[in-house]
Amino acid sequence: MPNDIFNFSVAVFLRGHGILAELLRKAEAHAAERKIAPTVLLTARLIPDMFPLTGQVQGACDTAKRATARLVGVEPPRYEDNEASFEEIYARIRKTTEFVELHPADAFLAAAERTIEMKVGSETVSLTASQYLTRFALPNFYFHITTAYDILRHNGVVLGKRDYLGNMSA
Repeated sequence: MPNDIFNFSVAVFLRGHGILAELLRKAEAHAAERKIAPTVLLTARLIPDMFPLTGQVQGACDTAKRATARLVGVEPPRYEDNEASFEEIYARIRKTTEFVELHPADAFLAAAERTIEMKVGSETVSLTASQYLTRFALPNFYFHITTAYDILRHNGVVLGKRDYLGNMSA
């Protein structure tokens, strides 16, 4: 029997982290080539009430680690949200990737029977693992990666759809 929860979470998170890291490498190169201080990009926002680029990366990482933890029934690690350089952002992605990779496919087998409860505003929402993954975790993960991409494009980083989609055969 296929392990859909594992296949549609871990693989997606790991691929997304790789793509996000590549987008950031292109942004870092863009800043260096144009003599733009890295903090200009790292603190850039689409609008004032949204998280800056660093917050979008943190959001993508936090979604991946919390979703993985909830799906396998463990506590997620806590990370300080204090990244202020490209190197620190890459380290955040690496340590989140390492946490996700710690959990093999068989750790997700019981997820199908697990109910995931999470706070949404003042309410607690109860979802099956499949509902949690498709209604919250994956959309939220993609939201933060897409918003990071949009911030970089808005600030002149030369990126295209192929950069966002990554290597389709990998």
